[in-house]
Amino acid sequence: MSDLTFADLPEQVRARLVALTADVLPDVPKLPAPVRRVATFAPARRAKLGGTAIADALADDDFRAQVGTQVAARPTTATDPANEAARAWLTRPDGWEDAVHEAVDRIAARPGPADDRAERETERLRQRLADAEQSVRELKAAHKAQLDEIKGENTSLRRKLGDTRVSEREARAAAEEAAAAQAKAEADAEERCSALEKENRRLRGQLERVESEIAQGRRDARSERDETTLRARLLLETVIEAASGLQRELALPQVSGSPGDRVQADVAEAGQRVPSQAALEQYLAMPRARLVVDGYNVSKTSWPSSSLEAQRIRLMQALAPLVARTGAETTVVFDAAETDHRPPVNAPRGVRVLFSPRGVIADDVIRDLVAAEPEGRVVVVVTADQAVARDVVRDGARVVPPEALLDLLARS
Repeated sequence: MSDLTFADLPEQVRARLVALTADVLPDVPKLPAPVRRVATFAPARRAKLGGTAIADALADDDFRAQVGTQVAARPTTATDPANEAARAWLTRPDGWEDAVHEAVDRIAARPGPADDRAERETERLRQRLADAEQSVRELKAAHKAQLDEIKGENTSLRRKLGDTRVSEREARAAAEEAAAAQAKAEADAEERCSALEKENRRLRGQLERVESEIAQGRRDARSERDETTLRARLLLETVIEAASGLQRELALPQVSGSPGDRVQADVAEAGQRVPSQAALEQYLAMPRARLVVDGYNVSKTSWPSSSLEAQRIRLMQALAPLVARTGAETTVVFDAAETDHRPPVNAPRGVRVLFSPRGVIADDVIRDLVAAEPEGRVVVVVTADQAVARDVVRDGARVVPPEALLDLLARS
C-alpha cells in the first residue's frame, strides 16, 4: 500500500478524482451504501452531492481498484496534469507514484488560482452542457415513446369503436328479427289456441253423445242379459234334473281321476330327462338363439381343482369354437357378490362376460337376463342349480346341465 493518500493530493487532483469516480460510478459493482445513494444521479450531481462520500470511499483500496478498472477502460482526451495525476492514482500502473508527483509538480508550476478557477468553470460549464444535452435526448426519446403509445391506443380505440358500432347494428337487427319472430309466434299461438279450444268443444260434445249412447247401450244390454240369463237358468235346471234322473236310472258309479292325468305324467317324465349335447346343439342352431352360462357353476363342475382364474380362462377357450360355429349370442355370468374386484377376462368374439354386482348373486343376474328376453325367443341356460332352472323354465327358457355343454365343447 502506498503512502500517497487521497488527502495528500492537491485540491485540483482531488476534485478530478471525484469527477472521474462520479462518471464511472454506475458501472462499479458493490458500491458502499453512502455512494449508492447518489449513483443514479447525473454525473455532475454525483460529484456535487456525493463528493464527500466518494472521497471517503476512495480510501478503500478495493473500491479504488474497481473505480480504476472502469476509468482505465474509458478513453480520455484531457491532457491537463490534474487529469493525468488522478488517472494514475486510480489505475496504479507501474511507476504511478512518479507520474503523480510529476503531474503535481507541473500543476504547481502552472499560473495562479485564477486560471485554475477559469478552467474549472469551463469544465463545469462543459459538463453541464453535456448533462443538458443528455437530458434533452432522454426527454425527446420519452416524448417519442409516449407519442407512439398514444397513437397506438388511438388506433386501437378507433378499431374497437368500429367493431362496437358493427356489433350494435348487428344486435339491433337481431333484436328486430327476434321481436318480429316473437310477434309471429304469439299470433300463431293465439290462432292455434283458438283452434284447439274449438276442437275441444267439438270433442266434448262428441264425448257427451258417446257417453249417452254407451249408457243407453248398457241399459239395453243389461235388460237383454237378464232375459238371456233367465232362459239359460231354466234350461240348465232342466238339464241337471234330466241328468240326475238318468244317473239314477242307469245306476252310474262316481268318476275318479281326470283326463289330464296322463298328460301331467308325460310332462313330469320329460322334465326329469336330462337334455343331451345333441339337444343343446339343436337349440343353438335355431335362429337368434341365446346362450346364458352360469360361469362358476360350469367351471367348478369341469375343473374343480383349478384356481378361479384358470377356470375362467379354460371356459373362455372352450366356448370360442362353439360360439364361432353356431353364432349364438352368448353371455357368461360369474358370481362376484362378495367382492369389489372385477378381474379382466379375455372373452372371445361373440361372448360377453358379466360379473354380478356386489351383494347380488349370479343366479339373480341370470334370472333377470332370461326375464328380459321376449316371449318366443330360444333361450338356453346352462346350470346345475335347480332353483335357477325352475325359475328360468317358468319364464320360457330351456335348461341344459353343465355336462351336456362340456360334452358339446369337447366334441367342438
